[in-house]
Amino acid sequence: MKPAGRKIIGGGGSTGGLSILGILVFIFVFAMFIYGEDIRAIANLSFFSSSESAELKKESGKENKPSPQPPPPPPPPAVAERLVLSQPETCDIFVGEWVLDNQSRPLYKEASCPFLSSQVTCMMNGREDDTYQKWRWQPRGCYLPEFNGRLLLERLRGKRLMFVGDSLNRNQWESMVCLLYSAVPDGEKSHACNASLIIYRIKEYNATVEFYWAPFLVESNSDDPLAHSITDRIIMADSIEKHSQHWKGVDYLVFNTYIWWMNTAKMKVLRGSFDEGSKVYDEIERVTAYERVLRTWARWVEANVDSEKTSVFFNSMSPLHIRPVDWGNPGGIKCSKEKLPILDRIGPINVGTDWRMHVVATNLTRSVRGPTVGFLDITGLSEYRKDAHTSVHTIRQGKILSPEQKAEPLVYADCIHWCLPGLPDTWNELLYARIVSSPWRG
Repeated sequence: MKPAGRKIIGGGGSTGGLSILGILVFIFVFAMFIYGEDIRAIANLSFFSSSESAELKKESGKENKPSPQPPPPPPPPAVAERLVLSQPETCDIFVGEWVLDNQSRPLYKEASCPFLSSQVTCMMNGREDDTYQKWRWQPRGCYLPEFNGRLLLERLRGKRLMFVGDSLNRNQWESMVCLLYSAVPDGEKSHACNASLIIYRIKEYNATVEFYWAPFLVESNSDDPLAHSITDRIIMADSIEKHSQHWKGVDYLVFNTYIWWMNTAKMKVLRGSFDEGSKVYDEIERVTAYERVLRTWARWVEANVDSEKTSVFFNSMSPLHIRPVDWGNPGGIKCSKEKLPILDRIGPINVGTDWRMHVVATNLTRSVRGPTVGFLDITGLSEYRKDAHTSVHTIRQGKILSPEQKAEPLVYADCIHWCLPGLPDTWNELLYARIVSSPWRG
């Protein structure tokens, strides 16, 4: 898919014309929305030993060991689409290899998507190598269908697609906006940002792609995307209505929650409510609290989702890469200066992912009664991508890192979020494969 020219058509007026001033205002507001979240506390954590991580990964059933033989070249797109769409459940599309592909990647150009935030435009922010944009995920037993933005938009005609969760789901939302923009660059579009909700509307299709900020899914003291607690996080594990009222009636829901759990080994769970001014809380083991929250979420899905109208997906955790010794580079500094994925690795990769939480998410999404929840198992394949983070090619407090800051990757490298184009595009290809392989809902 190749983006057409950078013609920007605005929202609201019949004559189009999304002004430069309008774009600048939106980007400013968007940057403020993004940088309410601080990652310093997360980046200094030590999670699990290699042996613990390996054992938990075995329990989850996902090791994604690279095959010693390279996969065959992709078939023509029509054949590839038939391979996936005809038998979507017989092949585990989340197990495979990363293949360098200079022909079909990236799926869009960084400079051709006016809706990318400065947080993720790594090349514009000074990154010199672009190989991270050119890796294609190749499942072992089948092929992913070629991403067809217009086909997806037909599925979304008159409908809403919403990503719900933390900044990693926002990362994926930006990717999806650019994938669809590259499919219809000249159509009328508009943006709206209102507190926790960002809406991208494609008027030709009367479709929206939305992001809703809820880092824990349930109510918490981190619900304000601009002003929230960084180190002292408290949740109401059984209270979801504050957020879920915004999810009702959405046609495609994509949830995630993980990174905001990783500051501490225990989570503070409020006994009363924030409205009542309660300050009494219990400190509960992180995994126990996570399971309690996902049970609250699962009950909401069972009670409120009509499977005839709404499709629900849950993203597994997006991994960090902050310990170079994990991939055999003890002299490295976090994910900085990493230019290649982890390749030809024999055995499991241990980059500190809390695989106990993966097990909880896997089991609970499968246990939902009524609606089927599509579990998008992005964790294993993403663990290989130490090269794809924003690292020092990003912004902090709304400004691109200075040369002095870039020279201190131990302090400033962001090894949580991902450059775009990049890895989140693959997550959306996997989501796309699930959506287009499901029955059509007119």
